[in-house]
Amino acid sequence: MAACLIVTVPILASAADEAPKDGKEAGKDDSSKLPPFPVDKTIHETTTVGGKKINYDATVGSLPVLDDKGKVIADVMFTAYTMPGRDRPITFALNGGPGASSVYLNLGALGPKRVQFGSEGNSPSDPATAMDNPGTWLDFTDLVFIDPVGTGFSRARVEEKDAKKEFYGTDADINYLSRVIYDWLVKNGRLTSRKYLVGESYGGFRGPRITHYLQTRLGVAMNGLVLVSPYLEPTASEGGDLSPLPWMLTLPSIAAANLERHGKLTDAAMAEIINYTRGEYVTDLLKGRSDPQAVERIVKRVTELTGLDAAFVRRAGGRLETQAYLREIYRGEGKLGSRYDSNVTGWDPFPFDPEQRTNDPILDGIIAPTTTAMVDFVTRTVGWKFAGRYNALSYEVNRLWDRGEEGRKGSVEQLRQSVAIDSKLQVLIVHGWGDLSCPFMASKLIVDQMPVMGDPNRVQVKEYPGGHMFYSRADSSAAMRRDVMAVYAAH
Repeated sequence: MAACLIVTVPILASAADEAPKDGKEAGKDDSSKLPPFPVDKTIHETTTVGGKKINYDATVGSLPVLDDKGKVIADVMFTAYTMPGRDRPITFALNGGPGASSVYLNLGALGPKRVQFGSEGNSPSDPATAMDNPGTWLDFTDLVFIDPVGTGFSRARVEEKDAKKEFYGTDADINYLSRVIYDWLVKNGRLTSRKYLVGESYGGFRGPRITHYLQTRLGVAMNGLVLVSPYLEPTASEGGDLSPLPWMLTLPSIAAANLERHGKLTDAAMAEIINYTRGEYVTDLLKGRSDPQAVERIVKRVTELTGLDAAFVRRAGGRLETQAYLREIYRGEGKLGSRYDSNVTGWDPFPFDPEQRTNDPILDGIIAPTTTAMVDFVTRTVGWKFAGRYNALSYEVNRLWDRGEEGRKGSVEQLRQSVAIDSKLQVLIVHGWGDLSCPFMASKLIVDQMPVMGDPNRVQVKEYPGGHMFYSRADSSAAMRRDVMAVYAAH
């Protein structure tokens, strides 16, 4: 999700199981009963970055999606923040889900204003007050946040079965979102600007595919790609009965959370854990029963790294399944850890059930503050008056999504191809160490297996304290901002 942001496909799929089961009403297209979208509206705003006051325009508007016969089949809402200047780059931002709007990147990470959400101690009923965002990217790039069909206020104008075909599947999603980016550039006379794309979670899945589609089908080249907690390779976490890969992905993030709980989370400590995971851990996993001491070594070391009970680690064979871990680590407190950041907890309303029955603590907790803040901004601050429902995170879209073979292929192929096509394309992949929904270790392994293709620094992976939405922490947000600015300065 986060959706979020920021949201990943596996957890949203399970979250959808907790949503109301009245699919007929939940997925029903009511757009014909809603009034037309208002015309685009722009207001003048200010924010402070690094002690300097900057003035900018905030625009809320929409773009039509047309079928091959020119019929409007959807309206896509966008929020744009722009400043004067002939040479300013433009950055397009998408969240994931599928089913998440772009509010999480907008009001959590990149935009000129932010709302606090996603950290330990945050409550859905806290005041959803938008404050100046010291981590905003607006001082070095214009920003356009896109809400895919079925999220935010964006809506289909066709029946559900046609919306599923036109919007709720891998290829259809990439095709129309790429065209939305193209149309915005044409409409605003920005085709010759430097162009960047940022995607979070499933938006990170979208990122390489949109970049490649724009390069090869629509004739628009991105200068840079920033992938935030990306979901790049769906099959990496499968096959744990034979493959060591799923356990290699989660162990470093579980160990990072333990280090953080003890105030010992550092780059050096994480380097040691990564080296163990790539070395002795995977070797002992592969040895299996051919070496009777392999399990003993694994149990001893994994227990030390994670702080878990040795009996629990032994029962798991040193292979730590995410949901089992999230219940075990806080079982004595009657709480659950979040798969988006296991050091963010919530009460377990069903602590004696054999399986977790409630949704993820972060996933449920961020919907109210983000929805309240965004609707207030759009309808009151900007004055873009619309009476439809705002979907920060749509379980209905997620339930309708076609998770076919194309989606299972991931986006690593398109990432490699985009980098190969354009020798100047810069790619930055950023993660929180404690994220178990889209673990950082997957991106490290993916990039390490890529050919260099010129400058090895063109494709980088950076990690920070925190989880899926590590940017909810001031220090991690500032660190990401510095690393992103270096990418933009390379052109």
